[in-house]
Amino acid sequence: MAWHAVFFMAAATASAALANDVVILNGRVIDPETGLDAIRNVAVDEGRIVAISEFPLQGDVVIDARGHVVAPGFIDLHAHGQNIGDYRMQVMQGVTTALELESGLLPVGDWYDAQATKNLPVNYGAAAGWTHSRIATFSDTDPLATAAYFQDAQGRTDWKMDIASPEQTERILSMVEQGLKDGALGIGVNAGYAPGSGHKEYFALAKLAKEYNVPTYTHVRYASNTEPQSSFEAIKELIGLAAITGAHMHLCHINSVSLSDIETTMALVEEAQAQGINVTTEAYPYGAANTVVGAAMFSGPDWRARMDSTANNFQLGADRMTEEELADYQANRPGTFITWHFLDENNPQDLALLDVSVTNPAALIASDSVFWSYFDDDGNVRFYEGEEWPLPEGVFSHPRSAGTFAKILRSHVRERGVLSLNEAIRKMSLMPAQTLEHSVPQMRSKGRLQVGMDADIVVFDPAAIADKATFENANQPAVGVQTVLVNGGFAVRDGELVLDAPHGRPIRRPVSD
Repeated sequence: MAWHAVFFMAAATASAALANDVVILNGRVIDPETGLDAIRNVAVDEGRIVAISEFPLQGDVVIDARGHVVAPGFIDLHAHGQNIGDYRMQVMQGVTTALELESGLLPVGDWYDAQATKNLPVNYGAAAGWTHSRIATFSDTDPLATAAYFQDAQGRTDWKMDIASPEQTERILSMVEQGLKDGALGIGVNAGYAPGSGHKEYFALAKLAKEYNVPTYTHVRYASNTEPQSSFEAIKELIGLAAITGAHMHLCHINSVSLSDIETTMALVEEAQAQGINVTTEAYPYGAANTVVGAAMFSGPDWRARMDSTANNFQLGADRMTEEELADYQANRPGTFITWHFLDENNPQDLALLDVSVTNPAALIASDSVFWSYFDDDGNVRFYEGEEWPLPEGVFSHPRSAGTFAKILRSHVRERGVLSLNEAIRKMSLMPAQTLEHSVPQMRSKGRLQVGMDADIVVFDPAAIADKATFENANQPAVGVQTVLVNGGFAVRDGELVLDAPHGRPIRRPVSD
């Protein structure tokens, strides 16, 4: 008998005799790493999984998971919303770790300190934000670790379009490097918002990432169906830098940056991986993005043709925009977040294009969740930072902020059958953990349902789990999740959010001098 089988049986026997903090009984336990898919009992004690057994287990709290799936908690590598309301919408669909990696933030230490003062229901972490360092350098300011700092800079074009001088490049890289020393999970390279930045600067970021053994998380510099400056060209640049430097380059939301050229760009990533180039990618299951209305990609005389868009592709709150509204917001409120429809999921051809990215074995699932917002009395869009639950009427967001992971399980697994349940769980738990674990030791105990792993666990009804958020009304939590444990503590219990659930912990690399 193998040693791990002996350990497993010994752990199960000991746990059966002792009372654990929590036991989950009679559920369909799925672990994407070992391939376990069977009816089992799970014991949790002191924040860890201590037994997985066919035999009875005892616990202070007993969860009956009969007819339910018991899986590792979902890990979202691309979550911009970092307020408690954002996290609550995430945990209602089984997310136990939500990380701000694409944009990142600076100063990283300030952000972690601020998050530590809050009672957060999920694990949290961030990358070092290159756009923050660029904004600070070109505006001669100190960066602030807030989304508003990025939002307020949208009226400036220098940091978006100008090549940095040697002195500016030195400051940009210095601030990013300090973020890595402060424990950032890598480098967020939001190049789509600064497409005019130098190729040498991007090369320097890749070399810095390799030096610190961390990934870059890139929103590539172009989004266009046509050449030159196409999505294909931008993704080729990322792959080239990974090949030259040896850095791990993670390509964010390949679906939205590729537009309708997804078959070509996805094949490019697959070929790079087949050649051993360290490139990973992600996708979300929606045909619409969310971004600031003043983003650089929506500028220039030919952007509508290159992106096959008009003002009607833009949505603010529940309504599509007119050309007059678009011009007004771009001129006067360029930092306003809007939803941008690039594919029509009701069109079978567009849905098939979206599926190319979402169902590809090389693409993990990440939400790109965005902030919950509201209109103030002057018609300006503000972020909702309160603790009211349910979220107040009138707040809005992209539906991916409340429904990404539930939608995968409803649409792609249950209704359309384009993903198996086990593959969906792998994409939402193990794959994200593996993407980070070489540089972030904490992630080696995430994304798995095994003895000794962190007790980040979701229990859901596979026949009932569903996203309810729509583009017209995103303020609707997902349904069908019975239980969520985060580090062994309840964040969702009996299908209801636990309001006082301070179980989230920082995901962070060791701080260095």
